[in-house]
Amino acid sequence: MYKYREIWHIAYPILISLVMQTIINITDTAYMGRVGEVELGATALASVYYMAIFMAVFGFSIGAQVLIGRRNGEGRYDCIGGIVLQGVIFLLVIAALLILLSMWLSPLLLSSIVTSPRIFEKCMDYHDWRIWGLLFSAVNVMGRAFYVGITRTKVLIWNSVIMTCANVVFNYILVFGAWGIPAMGIAGAALGSVLSEALASLHFFLYTVCHVDTARYGLRGRLHFVPSIVKSILSLSVWTMLQNFLTHAVWFVFFLGIEHLGELPLAITNIVRSGSSLLFMPILAFAATSSTLVSNALGAGRADDVLTVIRRVIGMNYAVTAPILILIALFPSLLLMIFTNNMELIEASMTSLYVMLGFNLLAIPGCVLFHSVSGTGNTRFALFIEIIATLLYALMIYIIIFYWRADVAWCWSVEYVYWGVMLVCTSLYFKYANWRERKV
Repeated sequence: MYKYREIWHIAYPILISLVMQTIINITDTAYMGRVGEVELGATALASVYYMAIFMAVFGFSIGAQVLIGRRNGEGRYDCIGGIVLQGVIFLLVIAALLILLSMWLSPLLLSSIVTSPRIFEKCMDYHDWRIWGLLFSAVNVMGRAFYVGITRTKVLIWNSVIMTCANVVFNYILVFGAWGIPAMGIAGAALGSVLSEALASLHFFLYTVCHVDTARYGLRGRLHFVPSIVKSILSLSVWTMLQNFLTHAVWFVFFLGIEHLGELPLAITNIVRSGSSLLFMPILAFAATSSTLVSNALGAGRADDVLTVIRRVIGMNYAVTAPILILIALFPSLLLMIFTNNMELIEASMTSLYVMLGFNLLAIPGCVLFHSVSGTGNTRFALFIEIIATLLYALMIYIIIFYWRADVAWCWSVEYVYWGVMLVCTSLYFKYANWRERKV
């Protein structure tokens, strides 16, 4: 049985790493908030569009993490290296293909759906640099999957600190211009993110070579493609790839709908999104912890411990997240002033911020349970849950944003539908499905 201290030992490095990575997005928003309202809105749209593409890469790593966690729980450590190395090779190929496709299709797609010519132009300025980060993300997500899967998560702290500090410095130099480098504006924010991801990839490589028993984990040997290993990863990952892409694709539709309401609502939504991303980090950290603990427990033959572990993780998640929600509800301007110094924009964002704070109370158990479903190895059913939640979410987006053209605060209420459905479906899975006997 995993004790609270053991759960926290795994969760807090993931939490810190996620917070650091979120600071990258916050940095982009904070800098763009001081460049202009159009750049602020375009950053929101372009970054969510990029994330939808990136999620195809990230989704593969989730399936790999489940397999790594299961093999770690079984004590079959020598099988883990093959999963990691084949995952990196496969994802580098996928990333290269996605870059080529995106460079070709994105101008056609975005020009047809973005109504503001100024926002479209800035979106493309961001996209044309940011898309190259997929190559380094391929390495980084597999590095994260490896260390989370074997429950050695402290390395994630240093990796994320390096990436975040580099991003803050690179963004300042490239966005505003310094040390003889001309100001690039929104394109500089994108390039700064890519360079910081490259440093994170280098850190993962050097740390693994210097501090990990590569022989124990089967990380030595020639790099060559082994289709059978990739096939075993894909048997889980194809569903998480689709699920993560679907999540962020509909999230992009949400932002697209807001863009149709005007440049000011889009700027408000970007500010609230950045605040939401920061708040969501402890939720996501505990969810990732639950997934790997469930996977390790099942691999070790301790299926009876799973539900207790999930309940403990949810309780700890509330204990960490609820006080943050209360503080922000009491002092909302302190959060909003991080992203913009425009007092009118801060005042206009207040109501949307309060709506956003509320749905996090549903997201805490919903997110932990959803990641735990994947932790049992049933990624296909996780995709099924995602499809149900996303369809209802998309329906509410159409009604509230496109049909009613409601105020931006009402638009954020669609998140209650998504997380409510997620919570109900995942609870039913753990109550009635035969997840204890599932083999991967």
